[in-house]
Amino acid sequence: MSWTLLTNDDGIDSPALAPFAHELSALGPVRVVVPDRERSWIGKAITRFDPITVEQVDLDGGSAWTCTGFPADAVQVGIHGLFEEPPELVVSGINIGYNHGTAFLMSSGTIGASVEGWVSGVPSIAVSTGTVGDWTDWKRRVMDPSAASDWQRISAVTAVIIADVEASGILEVADVISINLPFDATVETPRRITTVARVGYDRLFGHTGGGVYTHDFGGGFVEFGSMEGTDIGAARDGVVSITPLLMPAAAPVPDDVRARLEY
Repeated sequence: MSWTLLTNDDGIDSPALAPFAHELSALGPVRVVVPDRERSWIGKAITRFDPITVEQVDLDGGSAWTCTGFPADAVQVGIHGLFEEPPELVVSGINIGYNHGTAFLMSSGTIGASVEGWVSGVPSIAVSTGTVGDWTDWKRRVMDPSAASDWQRISAVTAVIIADVEASGILEVADVISINLPFDATVETPRRITTVARVGYDRLFGHTGGGVYTHDFGGGFVEFGSMEGTDIGAARDGVVSITPLLMPAAAPVPDDVRARLEY
Protein backbone atom coordinates (compact mmCIF):
# COMPACT_ATOMS: atom_id res chain seq x y z
CA MET A 1 0.00 0.00 0.00
CA SER A 2 1.30 3.44 -0.92
CA TRP A 3 1.17 5.81 2.06
CA THR A 4 2.71 9.00 3.47
CA LEU A 5 4.45 9.34 6.82
CA LEU A 6 3.59 12.66 8.48
CA THR A 7 5.77 13.96 11.29
CA ASN A 8 6.76 17.28 12.86
CA ASP A 9 8.95 18.83 15.54
CA ASP A 10 6.18 20.71 17.35
CA GLY A 11 4.75 17.52 18.78
CA ILE A 12 1.35 15.94 19.11
CA ASP A 13 -0.22 19.15 20.49
CA SER A 14 0.64 21.29 17.46
CA PRO A 15 -2.46 23.14 16.18
CA ALA A 16 -1.25 22.40 12.65
CA LEU A 17 -1.12 18.63 13.00
CA ALA A 18 -4.75 17.48 12.87
CA PRO A 19 -5.90 19.80 10.04
CA PHE A 20 -2.78 19.04 8.01
CA ALA A 21 -3.19 15.29 8.46
CA HIS A 22 -6.79 15.63 7.30
CA GLU A 23 -5.92 17.65 4.18
CA LEU A 24 -2.95 15.44 3.33
CA SER A 25 -5.14 12.34 3.55
CA ALA A 26 -7.06 13.62 0.51
CA LEU A 27 -3.91 12.79 -1.51
CA GLY A 28 -3.67 9.24 -0.13
CA PRO A 29 -3.31 7.25 3.11
CA VAL A 30 -1.42 9.06 5.88
CA ARG A 31 0.14 7.69 9.06
CA VAL A 32 1.18 10.17 11.75
CA VAL A 33 4.25 9.58 13.92
CA VAL A 34 5.38 12.59 15.95
CA PRO A 35 7.28 13.45 19.12
CA ASP A 36 5.18 13.42 22.27
CA ARG A 37 6.17 17.03 22.99
CA GLU A 38 7.75 19.98 21.22
CA ARG A 39 11.25 19.12 19.95
CA SER A 40 12.27 22.29 18.12
CA TRP A 41 15.90 23.33 17.47
CA ILE A 42 17.02 19.71 17.67
CA GLY A 43 18.21 19.22 14.08
CA LYS A 44 18.66 15.59 13.06
CA ALA A 45 19.46 14.33 16.55
CA ILE A 46 19.02 10.59 17.12
CA THR A 47 18.41 9.05 20.53
CA ARG A 48 21.45 6.90 21.32
CA PHE A 49 21.31 5.64 24.90
CA ASP A 50 17.74 6.07 26.14
CA PRO A 51 14.89 3.80 25.02
CA ILE A 52 12.13 5.27 22.88
CA THR A 53 8.56 4.64 23.92
CA VAL A 54 5.86 4.68 21.23
CA GLU A 55 2.17 5.07 22.05
CA GLN A 56 -0.89 5.10 19.80
CA VAL A 57 -3.17 8.04 20.58
CA ASP A 58 -6.29 9.71 19.25
CA LEU A 59 -5.89 12.58 16.80
CA ASP A 60 -9.11 14.36 15.96
CA GLY A 61 -11.03 11.10 15.74
CA GLY A 62 -8.21 9.28 13.95
CA SER A 63 -5.02 7.64 15.12
CA ALA A 64 -1.47 8.87 15.59
CA TRP A 65 1.66 7.50 17.18
CA THR A 66 3.78 9.52 19.59
CA CYS A 67 7.37 8.76 20.49
CA THR A 68 9.47 9.99 23.37
CA GLY A 69 12.41 10.77 21.09
CA PHE A 70 13.23 13.41 18.51
CA PRO A 71 11.70 14.12 15.08
CA ALA A 72 14.33 12.00 13.31
CA ASP A 73 13.59 9.18 15.77
CA ALA A 74 9.91 9.40 14.83
CA VAL A 75 10.83 9.02 11.17
CA GLN A 76 13.16 6.09 11.88
CA VAL A 77 10.48 4.29 13.87
CA GLY A 78 7.82 5.17 11.31
CA ILE A 79 9.86 3.84 8.39
CA HIS A 80 11.60 0.85 9.96
CA GLY A 81 9.68 -0.22 13.04
CA LEU A 82 5.97 0.40 13.30
CA PHE A 83 4.56 -0.78 10.00
CA GLU A 84 4.98 -3.71 7.67
CA GLU A 85 5.97 -1.59 4.68
CA PRO A 86 7.80 1.74 4.42
CA PRO A 87 6.12 4.94 3.23
CA GLU A 88 6.58 6.31 -0.26
CA LEU A 89 6.86 9.88 1.04
CA VAL A 90 7.84 11.60 4.28
CA VAL A 91 6.24 14.98 5.02
CA SER A 92 7.47 16.99 8.00
CA GLY A 93 5.45 19.94 9.29
CA ILE A 94 3.67 22.24 9.14
CA ASN A 95 6.26 23.90 11.36
CA ILE A 96 5.22 26.89 13.44
CA GLY A 97 7.80 29.36 12.15
CA TYR A 98 9.88 29.65 9.01
CA ASN A 99 12.76 27.26 8.47
CA HIS A 100 14.83 29.15 5.94
CA GLY A 101 18.46 30.08 5.62
CA THR A 102 21.43 27.81 6.29
CA ALA A 103 21.65 28.33 10.05
CA PHE A 104 18.03 27.44 10.61
CA LEU A 105 18.00 24.50 8.22
CA MET A 106 20.87 22.93 10.17
CA SER A 107 19.13 23.56 13.50
CA SER A 108 15.58 22.63 12.52
CA GLY A 109 13.94 19.46 13.75
CA THR A 110 11.48 19.81 10.87
CA ILE A 111 14.28 19.68 8.32
CA GLY A 112 16.10 17.03 10.36
CA ALA A 113 13.11 14.71 10.15
CA SER A 114 12.99 15.11 6.38
CA VAL A 115 16.70 14.45 6.07
CA GLU A 116 16.21 11.26 8.09
CA GLY A 117 13.63 10.21 5.53
CA TRP A 118 16.17 10.80 2.77
CA VAL A 119 18.77 8.79 4.71
CA SER A 120 16.32 5.89 4.56
CA GLY A 121 15.78 6.28 0.83
CA VAL A 122 12.33 7.88 1.06
CA PRO A 123 11.55 11.15 -0.81
CA SER A 124 10.94 13.85 1.77
CA ILE A 125 9.30 17.26 2.02
CA ALA A 126 9.57 19.75 4.89
CA VAL A 127 6.94 22.47 5.29
CA SER A 128 7.08 25.59 7.44
CA THR A 129 4.96 28.71 7.79
CA GLY A 130 5.75 31.97 9.46
CA THR A 131 5.94 35.72 9.47
CA VAL A 132 8.56 38.37 8.84
CA GLY A 133 6.85 40.56 11.43
CA ASP A 134 6.79 40.31 15.23
CA TRP A 135 7.46 36.61 15.93
CA THR A 136 6.26 36.65 19.55
CA ASP A 137 2.93 38.28 18.72
CA TRP A 138 2.44 36.05 15.67
CA LYS A 139 3.09 32.83 17.60
CA ARG A 140 0.71 33.89 20.35
CA ARG A 141 -2.02 34.44 17.75
CA VAL A 142 -1.50 31.19 15.81
CA MET A 143 -1.37 29.07 18.96
CA ASP A 144 -4.72 30.42 20.11
CA PRO A 145 -7.76 28.18 19.43
CA SER A 146 -9.29 31.08 17.49
CA ALA A 147 -6.70 30.44 14.74
CA ALA A 148 -8.21 27.01 13.92
CA SER A 149 -9.74 28.19 10.64
CA ASP A 150 -6.40 29.68 9.59
CA TRP A 151 -4.68 26.34 10.17
CA GLN A 152 -7.35 24.63 8.09
CA ARG A 153 -6.74 27.10 5.26
CA ILE A 154 -2.95 26.85 5.34
CA SER A 155 -3.18 23.06 5.54
CA ALA A 156 -5.38 22.95 2.44
CA VAL A 157 -2.98 25.27 0.57
CA THR A 158 -0.01 23.14 1.60
CA ALA A 159 -1.68 19.94 0.40
CA VAL A 160 -2.17 21.53 -3.03
CA ILE A 161 1.49 22.56 -3.15
CA ILE A 162 2.64 19.08 -2.13
CA ALA A 163 0.49 17.50 -4.85
CA ASP A 164 2.06 19.86 -7.38
CA VAL A 165 5.57 19.13 -6.07
CA GLU A 166 5.01 15.39 -6.44
CA ALA A 167 3.62 15.79 -9.95
CA SER A 168 6.41 18.13 -11.08
CA GLY A 169 9.26 15.62 -10.87
CA ILE A 170 11.40 17.88 -8.66
CA LEU A 171 11.71 15.11 -6.05
CA GLU A 172 13.71 13.15 -8.62
CA VAL A 173 16.45 15.81 -8.74
CA ALA A 174 16.59 16.79 -5.07
CA ASP A 175 17.15 14.92 -1.82
CA VAL A 176 14.70 16.98 0.23
CA ILE A 177 12.25 19.75 -0.69
CA SER A 178 11.87 22.61 1.78
CA ILE A 179 8.65 24.62 1.45
CA ASN A 180 8.12 27.89 3.32
CA LEU A 181 4.86 29.76 2.97
CA PRO A 182 3.43 32.90 4.54
CA PHE A 183 0.77 32.16 7.13
CA ASP A 184 -1.75 34.17 5.13
CA ALA A 185 -1.01 32.24 1.93
CA THR A 186 -3.79 31.05 -0.37
CA VAL A 187 -3.67 28.86 -3.46
CA GLU A 188 -3.22 32.08 -5.48
CA THR A 189 -0.10 33.17 -3.57
CA PRO A 190 2.85 33.24 -6.01
CA ARG A 191 5.45 30.49 -5.71
CA ARG A 192 9.17 30.74 -6.32
CA ILE A 193 11.90 28.11 -6.71
CA THR A 194 14.69 29.35 -4.46
CA THR A 195 18.12 28.65 -3.09
CA VAL A 196 19.03 28.57 0.60
CA ALA A 197 20.03 31.95 1.98
CA ARG A 198 23.53 31.97 3.47
CA VAL A 199 22.85 33.29 6.95
CA GLY A 200 23.86 32.76 10.53
CA TYR A 201 22.20 34.01 13.68
CA ASP A 202 23.21 36.01 16.70
CA ARG A 203 23.11 35.15 20.41
CA LEU A 204 20.96 32.13 21.34
CA PHE A 205 21.29 32.05 25.13
CA GLY A 206 20.65 34.65 27.80
CA HIS A 207 22.45 34.67 31.14
CA THR A 208 19.94 34.29 33.95
CA GLY A 209 22.41 34.33 36.84
CA GLY A 210 25.26 32.25 38.17
CA GLY A 211 26.26 29.69 35.59
CA VAL A 212 22.77 29.40 34.11
CA TYR A 213 21.91 30.28 30.50
CA THR A 214 18.52 29.78 28.84
CA HIS A 215 17.45 29.80 25.21
CA ASP A 216 16.62 33.40 24.38
CA PHE A 217 16.96 33.91 20.64
CA GLY A 218 16.29 37.45 19.56
CA GLY A 219 15.62 36.65 15.91
CA GLY A 220 18.57 38.41 14.34
CA PHE A 221 20.18 37.21 11.12
CA VAL A 222 23.82 37.49 10.13
CA GLU A 223 23.70 37.71 6.34
CA PHE A 224 26.68 36.32 4.42
CA GLY A 225 25.45 37.27 0.97
CA SER A 226 22.58 38.61 -1.10
CA MET A 227 19.08 37.43 -0.24
CA GLU A 228 17.97 37.73 -3.87
CA GLY A 229 16.59 34.47 -5.18
CA THR A 230 16.72 32.82 -1.76
CA ASP A 231 14.15 31.35 0.59
CA ILE A 232 14.49 34.30 2.97
CA GLY A 233 14.14 36.72 0.07
CA ALA A 234 10.89 34.98 -0.90
CA ALA A 235 9.56 35.29 2.64
CA ARG A 236 10.33 38.99 2.66
CA ASP A 237 8.43 39.31 -0.62
CA GLY A 238 5.43 37.45 0.82
CA VAL A 239 5.59 34.52 -1.61
CA VAL A 240 5.92 30.76 -1.24
CA SER A 241 9.44 29.36 -1.55
CA ILE A 242 10.11 25.85 -2.84
CA THR A 243 13.73 24.98 -2.20
CA PRO A 244 15.33 21.77 -3.49
CA LEU A 245 18.04 20.60 -1.10
CA LEU A 246 21.00 18.37 -1.88
CA MET A 247 22.80 16.85 1.07
CA PRO A 248 26.29 18.25 1.72
CA ALA A 249 28.85 17.37 -0.91
CA ALA A 250 32.48 18.33 -1.31
CA ALA A 251 32.99 21.84 -2.66
CA PRO A 252 35.05 22.22 -5.86
CA VAL A 253 38.64 23.24 -5.11
CA PRO A 254 40.57 25.50 -7.56
CA ASP A 255 43.69 23.92 -9.03
CA ASP A 256 46.04 26.48 -7.45
CA VAL A 257 44.62 25.80 -4.00
CA ARG A 258 44.77 22.05 -4.58
CA ALA A 259 48.45 22.36 -5.55
CA ARG A 260 49.24 24.02 -2.20
CA LEU A 261 47.66 21.22 -0.22
CA GLU A 262 48.20 17.98 -2.09
CA TYR A 263 51.50 16.12 -2.32
